[in-house]
Amino acid sequence: MLNRVVLLTGMVAALFVAFTAGAQTRKPAAKPYSSPRMPDGHPDLQGTYDLATLTPLERPAGTNAVLTDEEATKLERNVATQNEVRGRAISGDRTAPPKGGDGSTGPAGGVGGYNNFWLDAGSSFTVVNGEKRTSIVIDPPDGRVPPLTAPARQRAAARILRPTSDTTESRDPGLEPAGSYDDPERRPLGERCLLGFGSTSGPPALPDYFYNNLHQIVQTKDTVMILTEMVHDARIVRMNAEHLPKTIRKWMGDSVGRWDGDTLVVDTTNFTDKTRFRAATEDMHVIERFTRVAPNALLYRFTIEDPATWSRPWTGEYTWPLTDQPIYEYACHENNYALENILRGARRREADEAAQKSKR
Repeated sequence: MLNRVVLLTGMVAALFVAFTAGAQTRKPAAKPYSSPRMPDGHPDLQGTYDLATLTPLERPAGTNAVLTDEEATKLERNVATQNEVRGRAISGDRTAPPKGGDGSTGPAGGVGGYNNFWLDAGSSFTVVNGEKRTSIVIDPPDGRVPPLTAPARQRAAARILRPTSDTTESRDPGLEPAGSYDDPERRPLGERCLLGFGSTSGPPALPDYFYNNLHQIVQTKDTVMILTEMVHDARIVRMNAEHLPKTIRKWMGDSVGRWDGDTLVVDTTNFTDKTRFRAATEDMHVIERFTRVAPNALLYRFTIEDPATWSRPWTGEYTWPLTDQPIYEYACHENNYALENILRGARRREADEAAQKSKR
């Protein structure tokens, strides 16, 4: 009897294993996302994307590469609370800030300016493959941009004397050698309304952690256009083309594209020294990959190589969520009244100092 029970138990167990194995075998596998197609058969990447994110370019020291849901929720709530407090109406009869500013950092410069009501630095962390990332940089694995070469460090130090597209602050007026307030052509290109602040226009296209975060892709068989809301930059990607001669240099480089399966690959060279990304040279080489990974999301990945600037190539990626928000005109023009007043203030300071010297 015991042998029959054992035999029966074994048979049941075997049947259970076979049934579950069969059920697992018959369970349909999740199919990879298939993007809608353009008339030429390639994936349709068109749409407007919101690049705002709390995920910084580089991973903060001591931070894991991925946040837990609990960690992300706590941090996102903290940011929402800060924005609510800092976005409250400012009293119109408040006193002026102290000379030189109040010591704070940020776009207001510590001397008064936008409150958070006008800013949109992002409200959530970017999610890639279901992971809430703590940095856009994924290679090197520590999430940090590789060290600069010695010549690049010298260029970075001199950049304050020759601002480029990713310069945001300036020398104090009156210092020697001449600072950015002393020549309109030394002002950062973003401030002069000639190119988006930071590297929002790309390549690489990065969040500006400020406002005007939208990017629109318009696609044809021969051309892809990427419109940046910030300072209305428009990158034109020529499909299946050759790069221009190296004697032709462009602020956003020369971008040519090709399809690698369902991924749009954009190869950009021919930069100019007016738009040195993080002190890079004109020979910086950027490869971008655009892949539609969901009905409402695009994965953007880029790799940067410039041996004269960084010790090794480096790669970043983050998700571009689709949005139905419209892109508004960025009504900005070169030589606006702000620039005029900056120069007027510098000339007034020089005149005051000259008058004081004449009295001595």
